[in-house]
Amino acid sequence: IVEDNPAHLKILQYVLDRNKFNANYFYARDGQESLNFLYKTDSFASEPPVPTPDLILLDLNLPKRDGREVLQIIKEDNNLKNIPVVIVSTSDREEDLNFAFSKGAVAYISKSVGFETFKNQMAEITKYAKK
Repeated sequence: IVEDNPAHLKILQYVLDRNKFNANYFYARDGQESLNFLYKTDSFASEPPVPTPDLILLDLNLPKRDGREVLQIIKEDNNLKNIPVVIVSTSDREEDLNFAFSKGAVAYISKSVGFETFKNQMAEITKYAKK
């Protein structure tokens, strides 16, 4: 989960737990930290190595490195491009939606919708996680 807002992260965790999404969660607070995790560099260069995620929940509006840039880097990397990326963002701009899908995101969930709609949309992401 790549999310810089602690309140949004708590909501994501709550909704995933309520939908019984059985997974180990790893968190990055900004775009650069997410890339460090994916490339196992900086504080993530450890033994044993951190796992490669089965699914990435990515906010677009992030500090240090924007989520749009992170998405593009992931989808251009042969070792990462097959990881499903779900955009979870406050942005409901059509340009962001079009960009996300053109770069390979599998879903786009707006945080701006009501809680029930958000919860139902988040329930759908389980189909993108590898079994």
